[in-house]
Amino acid sequence: TIYHGKKDYENAIKYYTEALELNPSNAIYYSNRSLAYLRTECYGYALADATKALEVDKNYIKGYYRRATSNMALGKFKAALKDYETVVRVRPNDKDARMKYQECNKIVKQKAFERAIASDETKKSVVDSLDIENMTIEDDYTGPKLEDGKVTLKFMKEMMDWFKDQKKLHRKCAYQILVQVKDVLSKLPSLVEITLKETEKITICGDTHGQYYDLLNIFKLNGLPSDTNPYLFNGDFVDRGSFSVEVILTLFGFKLLYPNNFHLLRGNHETDNMNQMYGFEGEVKAKYTAQMFQLFSEVFQWLPLAQCINNKVLVMHGGLFSEDGVTLEDLRKIDRNRQPPDSGPMCDLLWSDPQPQNGRSISKRGVSCQFGPDVTERFLEQNKLDFIVRSHEVKAEGYEVTHSGKCITVFSAPNYCDQMGNKGAYIHLRGSDLKPEFHQFTAVPHPNVKPMAYANTLMQLGMM
Repeated sequence: TIYHGKKDYENAIKYYTEALELNPSNAIYYSNRSLAYLRTECYGYALADATKALEVDKNYIKGYYRRATSNMALGKFKAALKDYETVVRVRPNDKDARMKYQECNKIVKQKAFERAIASDETKKSVVDSLDIENMTIEDDYTGPKLEDGKVTLKFMKEMMDWFKDQKKLHRKCAYQILVQVKDVLSKLPSLVEITLKETEKITICGDTHGQYYDLLNIFKLNGLPSDTNPYLFNGDFVDRGSFSVEVILTLFGFKLLYPNNFHLLRGNHETDNMNQMYGFEGEVKAKYTAQMFQLFSEVFQWLPLAQCINNKVLVMHGGLFSEDGVTLEDLRKIDRNRQPPDSGPMCDLLWSDPQPQNGRSISKRGVSCQFGPDVTERFLEQNKLDFIVRSHEVKAEGYEVTHSGKCITVFSAPNYCDQMGNKGAYIHLRGSDLKPEFHQFTAVPHPNVKPMAYANTLMQLGMM
């Protein structure tokens, strides 16, 4: 519990595990370890522990709370609702429980409604219902504007400064960026392939999660993107951090400015379910409109899923696959314009994680799988690749090299969620030898807006 209080969740998990070995029928230990797993985004493990707590003691109310939260985090709203119902029944005067029950019930009904109206016809694009040309920019707006409808370097610099002062880009400009970037992304393949010449280098960044001021710091340390300073951002641009709108509009702006030398891949947080829970949907609605969130959702579906550099290095957000035999050709064929399925290569690319032992095991996240060094070895051999680069996991040093150097993780959100104390990192890869060169950095101050400020109230953990 001391470690829990200090937010050292890794140690908390370790000691709860030891306590459970000594006393395997203690519901409180399971429940507390479940919360520590929730904090470290191991939703699959959190769900298992909450269920175990209830097997040990079916009257342990916190167990229902934890299980509901785990199911919410996994987008299993009906299962969560059942547990919130139990809590409300046992504690009819608990205001917090009632609020969570109502919130969850609202989501379940909304999802049912969405399913009912989603017909087989191709859904109309938000773009068709926008009249951007005739949106007026009011005289009192003194912020950046696109030049003749185009993003320029001058516009990008002005926009970044404007955002830095916590000001809002005019909705017309935001819509222009989104419509144009959708067009650019939709023309790309699901697997993007690029060649670096001997003398060229690319910078690969991991998750940025709405940490706008840390993104600006990357550009300060490593130079602004340009045709001679290419970047690849490896998914999870939004959610959790409360400046996700600023991060994503900046990244999309650079994609428009340097379409061939600024690369973006989809993460598991560029999806509706995650955005609904972890803040991006709430943030877009607070800063703009629900309609704009719908357009973001459409654009996210066109983000490529993987990138191959010089036929030797494969980059993806999550990792490798739940079964052997997946080839680069299979990745090229993925129809990505959708919300990711619960299984299969598209899901794995966004969700899987490496593990130290050989083979595969159930994912700690409750989605996809964990894959061992032998899985990595076989995949690389079959596809004549040298190594993979992925993100998706906080690392204390900002990066981690595993599987005998064949699997590299990079994470670029330092002091993640203002509480993890981790460094951020980015990687340089040069065309001459493709040997990864790591650069670490620490968090910079940001305005006093807490992470998760726009998240669904059900994910504001800690009340129970």
